Amino acid sequence: MKPELLGSYAIGAVNRRFLLMGYLPSLAAGFFLLVLVWAGAPGSRISFADAWHTASRLSAGELVVLVLGTMLVTLLLHPLQLPLVRVLEGAWPTFMAPVRRWCVARQRARRRVLDTRSALPPDNPTRAQVQAAGEAGLQMRRRFPPHERVMPSALGNALAAMEHRAGSAYGWDATVAWPRLYPLVSEQTRAIVDDRRDTMDTAVRLACTAFVTAAAAVALLWRSGGWILLPLLLLSVSRIAYRGAVGAAVAYGEAVEAAFDLHRFDLVAALRLPLPADHAEERDQAKDVSAFWRQRKPVPFTYRHADPPDGGSQ
Repeated sequence: MKPELLGSYAIGAVNRRFLLMGYLPSLAAGFFLLVLVWAGAPGSRISFADAWHTASRLSAGELVVLVLGTMLVTLLLHPLQLPLVRVLEGAWPTFMAPVRRWCVARQRARRRVLDTRSALPPDNPTRAQVQAAGEAGLQMRRRFPPHERVMPSALGNALAAMEHRAGSAYGWDATVAWPRLYPLVSEQTRAIVDDRRDTMDTAVRLACTAFVTAAAAVALLWRSGGWILLPLLLLSVSRIAYRGAVGAAVAYGEAVEAAFDLHRFDLVAALRLPLPADHAEERDQAKDVSAFWRQRKPVPFTYRHADPPDGGSQ
């Protein structure tokens, strides 16, 4: 590879998403664990003055090795982002089936609470009751899929709600339609979708990194007396980041839903299908196309190509 091409590739790799989602959490976690080691862990005597003394004596070469080593680790872990999201969604191994069932029951109970709150009183509801019921119903639709599709985690439910809700009013199955719609959305819409997805992924990575770092810190501080409580701070960071990931997933779902609202006819036109005349025809067409993508169900499509320019040939 030519040097200029290599440089362009390196600059492209170190983008905002890479820095925020992967590199900075990894650098912070690595430095935190190094400080514990410099302070005397694992051992019974922890001195952060010793850690500061060691850190202040690092040479420029050692700092470069630390920065580049962290970047290498981050690059190696980058493909694991999607599996991390899946794990926090609730895609757990078979041996965790009892835990999964308990978590699903807990999430369904939370959904029932919102469902109950979204019901209006039978006689003369007040304006406050109508507003409260509407807010509960909105939260239920944003944060939970239908009862039978409830996932064991809040993040999984927020994303499952997006998959169920986005495009469903028009007959689209978002699971198969979204990868085909995304390349067709406008730059403004794509910027919003990407920003919210990046926010969710960053929060997921921070939650996982803080949790793993807390586990490593427990192993290092096991014999340090009161310092064993220090990982609780990291667990708090992990919890806050996870809650942020759930909120970001809800916002991401709203952006995807808006993309279907605004650009679904762009997808129909790109497929060379006739634009539907009304909502009923639109739903039937979208259901047929979604079934074809999902199951390769034979559908007698009739294509409509653009008319050639005057004097041209088709």
